[in-house]
Amino acid sequence: MAHLKGKKIILGITGSIAAYKAAHFTRLLVKAGAEVQVLMSKAATDFISPLTLSTLSKRPVISDIHSEHGWNSHVDLGLWADALVFAPLTAKTLAQLATGHADNILVATYLSARCPVFFAPAMDLDMWKHPSTQHNVRLLESYGNHHIPPGHGELASGLTGEGRMAEPEEIFSLLDKFFAKDEALAGKRILVTAGPTYEAIDPVRFIGNYSSGKMGVAIAECLANQGADVDLILGPSGLNPDHPHIQLRRVRSAQEMYEASMQVFDQTDAAILSAAVADYRPANPAKEKIKKAKADMKIELEPTPDIAAALGARKKPGQVLVGFALETENELENARIKREKKNFDFIVLNSLRDPGAGFHHDTNKVTLVYEGNKTEDFQLKSKQAVAEDIVAALVKVIELMR
Repeated sequence: MAHLKGKKIILGITGSIAAYKAAHFTRLLVKAGAEVQVLMSKAATDFISPLTLSTLSKRPVISDIHSEHGWNSHVDLGLWADALVFAPLTAKTLAQLATGHADNILVATYLSARCPVFFAPAMDLDMWKHPSTQHNVRLLESYGNHHIPPGHGELASGLTGEGRMAEPEEIFSLLDKFFAKDEALAGKRILVTAGPTYEAIDPVRFIGNYSSGKMGVAIAECLANQGADVDLILGPSGLNPDHPHIQLRRVRSAQEMYEASMQVFDQTDAAILSAAVADYRPANPAKEKIKKAKADMKIELEPTPDIAAALGARKKPGQVLVGFALETENELENARIKREKKNFDFIVLNSLRDPGAGFHHDTNKVTLVYEGNKTEDFQLKSKQAVAEDIVAALVKVIELMR
C-alpha cells in the first residue's frame, strides 16, 4: 500500500480508553511513508503518553492551542494536512466538532482544515445510541466528513461493536483507499467553469445573478485533490482558490468565459460547466455612466454565447462533458431536455425550491441525470461533499470509456 507515502496526516486523539490504539495507528502511517502530526486533548494524555507518540511520529505532540512547536497557529496546521483523522473521538469532542465549539487545539484545527476529515468514534453503547450523539454524527457527515464505524472495510474483524472505535488497520485501509482515488484522475486535464457572469449596461452597472462560485470552486478543489490538472475559469467572485493543480483564470462576461473555455477545451479530458452564465446581455452598453434623465429606461438585450452548446458540438470521442441545471419548475424534465440538447454525459440538477440549495448557501441538494433518463438522487450536503459526489460520478464515466 503506497498511496499514503508523502501524505501529511494530522491525528487527533481524544480522552477515550481506546487512545492506546493510536500508537499502533501512528506506526502504520509512518511505516507507509506518511508524515504524522499528533494532536491530543488534555484528557487523552491520561490514557497514553505524548512521549510515546512523539517518538513514533518523530514530531512533538501538540496538546495546547498556544503551543510553540514550530506552528504559528492552528490555521497553519489545518492548511498543512492532506487529511485530518480523529481516532478515537469521544462523545464530548464529537459534539464540539458538530457545533464548532473550539476550546481546544483539535476543534480549532478542524475548523481551519481544508482537507478531508475522518472520524472514528469511541464510547460506551448507551452514549453511542443516545439521540444527541446520533444527531451529532449525522451533522458531521452532512458537512462532508467521513465516519469510520467499526467493522469497516476488508480488514474488519467482523464484529460490529456499536460505539467501539474501528481498529487501526481498518482506519489505515480506508485512508489508503481514499488516497488511491488520486490515481483515477492523475494526468487528466479538466476544465471547470464557475461563478456568475456580469454583462455591462455601462461602466458601473451590469446584469448578473446571485451565483457565488462556491459549488464550482469546491468541484475544482476536489478534482485537484484527486490528481487532476484543473483549468478553473471563474466569473466575478470573492473566492480565492489556491491549489498547485488549479490554473485559475478570472473573467467577467459570458463572452470572456466563452473565449477562455474555447481556448482550453480541445486539450482537456473533461469539462464541468457549473458557472451561472447570463443568457442575455445589453446589445449596446454605454461607454459612459448613464445619467438618470427620466423615469423609465429600456435596454435592448441580445443572447450571449452558448458555452455549453459550443463545447457540446466540439466534444470529441473520449471527452466527458458535465453540465448544470438550476430550475424552478418541471425540474427533471427540463434537465433531461438540456442534457440531450447540449450533448452532456450527465447533468447536475438542483432546484431553488429545495431549502438550503442554490446560490450563496454552503450546502446543496442535487440529482444527477444520465442518458436513458437514469437519475441518482442525493440528500442535502455541504458543497464540498456534493463536489465529491459529482467527481465520483465523473470518474465512473471516464472509466467506462476506457
